[in-house]
Amino acid sequence: MEQTTNHIHGFLRAQGTKLVNDDGAVLLTGWGLGNWLLCEGYMWLSGDAPSFDRPRKIEAAVRDMTGSAYAAHFWQAFRQNYVTRADIFEMAACGYNSVRIPMNWRVFMEDEPEELLWKEEGFALLDACIGWCKEAGLYAFLDLHGAPGGQTGANIDDSLDNLPRLLMDKDYWNKALALWEKLAQRYADEPAVGGYDLLNEPIRPQEADPLRRNMDYLVPQLAKFYEEATAVIRAVDKNHLLSIEGHHWATANDIFYKKYDENMIVHFHRYGMAPDLEAYRPYLALREQWQVPLWLGETGENLNEWYAAMYPLATALDIGYNLWPWKKMDSSTSPFSVNRPDGWEVLVNYTKGGPKPTKATAIALLDAYLENMKLENCTPHPAVHSAVFRKGAFTLRGSDFDELPGAGQSYQGKSGGSSPYAYRQYTGMRVQPTPEAAQGARDGWHIWNDYGLTLSAGEFACYTANHAVAGSTLTVRVFATQAATITLTQNGQPPQICALVAKAGKQELHYTVAETGKLALRVGAAAGTFQLDSITFGG
Repeated sequence: MEQTTNHIHGFLRAQGTKLVNDDGAVLLTGWGLGNWLLCEGYMWLSGDAPSFDRPRKIEAAVRDMTGSAYAAHFWQAFRQNYVTRADIFEMAACGYNSVRIPMNWRVFMEDEPEELLWKEEGFALLDACIGWCKEAGLYAFLDLHGAPGGQTGANIDDSLDNLPRLLMDKDYWNKALALWEKLAQRYADEPAVGGYDLLNEPIRPQEADPLRRNMDYLVPQLAKFYEEATAVIRAVDKNHLLSIEGHHWATANDIFYKKYDENMIVHFHRYGMAPDLEAYRPYLALREQWQVPLWLGETGENLNEWYAAMYPLATALDIGYNLWPWKKMDSSTSPFSVNRPDGWEVLVNYTKGGPKPTKATAIALLDAYLENMKLENCTPHPAVHSAVFRKGAFTLRGSDFDELPGAGQSYQGKSGGSSPYAYRQYTGMRVQPTPEAAQGARDGWHIWNDYGLTLSAGEFACYTANHAVAGSTLTVRVFATQAATITLTQNGQPPQICALVAKAGKQELHYTVAETGKLALRVGAAAGTFQLDSITFGG
């Protein structure tokens, strides 16, 4: 695909609670290029295997299996193949306006004590990607995902010993400041760079593992790093937006006791939770307190139904988002899945303590991976985009009704209700487990998917599709334990009415989309009681 829209109209900047450029307000939409400049073992299907969970360990394992000469070839080819111009143009053609580039400091600097030794080949990779973004009309955000010494204290920052040594060691501290100064000098006059994400997910929460002790005492040091990094950048670059994240996986807000810069955005992450207003409420308060824009800068790894609920709600709240990741192996939750090479389990088993593959076998598997990761060889999942944008064919849970503008307009319940999952209970609507809800324990990533919306006579809920096609099918799935009458209204037209026959199990009702364009759908109960399980648009 080569047809793209140019979204780059001057530098992005904060203007009160809005993010703007020279053309007006901007709402960020995009994906993160995970696993390219900072590898994670789970994207290689190794799960959390401690011998293969971060770049330095993955690099050591590849060298151990294949030898130094092949390893050097592999990593050069990996960087060239995993993200290419085709990836960036595909992202633009799918309707996004930005990309987040996670970076490992060791791609740009030698890991030498108390020396600043730069790797120009790392900057060349970044130059190329920014160039593609500029050509495709996307803003590129530079994300220091793995800072010198590690800022998180986990596999995701490539730390040596699961400690955030950036905040403990002066040499690492100095290297990180030098890196941001170098980047700011290099890109100070480049409007295609959307902004600088100073640190990804600093200071992990305390974990059960006794070796991963509570590091929250470093939060004041984190605030100090943000102050010094801001000063270093502003000395050479007055143009670029600064993206500031809190600790505990970018969810805690303690460091936002001040406004670090007039041109900054509060950046937070959201995973594995109910896709409702409660996910955003703490950050909405911050926005009002400091008069800064918000960015849901990393999120995803969930079902398409979750995407369809979570991200349109973000945009309704004037919050941009960036999903994670653009591609990974054997994935259904990313736009592209890297197909697993035949026999890949031999390599994975080795990372988990199994027998070591022969050198020839390991090289053959890694060569296949190098080919499979090219965009043209990946399996596309266009349904992901349909869900994110609510365009084309997508499904919404009945419980994921429009929350805005609010009671009486987008929903109305007379009987009140609550959910054991505290899911939208503040609306007063009855969000309850469906008869098909999973039995037993279910993690917070998917439990919300077990809930439907119970409606009785006089109650209603609204659902919005951003683009529906006339003549396509609306499939409404309900459970009824008594005779009931459902009304369905499209864009304020006269309602369509259907009598439900009480019977065991789920019933499917099929309607036809009346007109092309935005579709405001209102589902109500004229009589009786039923539970709305889900609605599929464009099926």
